[in-house]
Amino acid sequence: MKNLFDKTDVETTLERIENLTPQTKPQWGKMSVAQMLAHINVAYDMAFTDKYPKANGFSRFMLKLFVKKAVVGPKPYPKNGRTAPQFIISDQRDFDQEKSKLLTYMKKAQELGAAHFEQKESNSFGPLTSQEWNVMFAKHLDHHLTQFGV
Repeated sequence: MKNLFDKTDVETTLERIENLTPQTKPQWGKMSVAQMLAHINVAYDMAFTDKYPKANGFSRFMLKLFVKKAVVGPKPYPKNGRTAPQFIISDQRDFDQEKSKLLTYMKKAQELGAAHFEQKESNSFGPLTSQEWNVMFAKHLDHHLTQFGV
């Protein structure tokens, strides 16, 4: 798995993103490429903004118990898996805007580095290690970039 706090690994992933075009079609699923980029941006929005509310105590407990391992563990996501409501992008999005936002977020996370994310609170799971943050970002990106054939 890529280390998205490592400049070389980030550059490799950015190259994959640069191979996307507004016409790139998914190999599975229903999202357009612009919707997929917006979908990925939700995870970074949650890490860097207050756009999405934190889960309440009971919800966070249930998410930790039933979802956390799948999200921050090494096992790849299945095709057409379920997603949290915040990650569902049903409206049309601007490809260039979403791509630019993702590239900016990825560079920001890499520049801040792993130390910034160590014990940083996740809206869904509470404090995570920098390794868990990396797995969450990298696995999600790889899953969807593979979905779109890059």
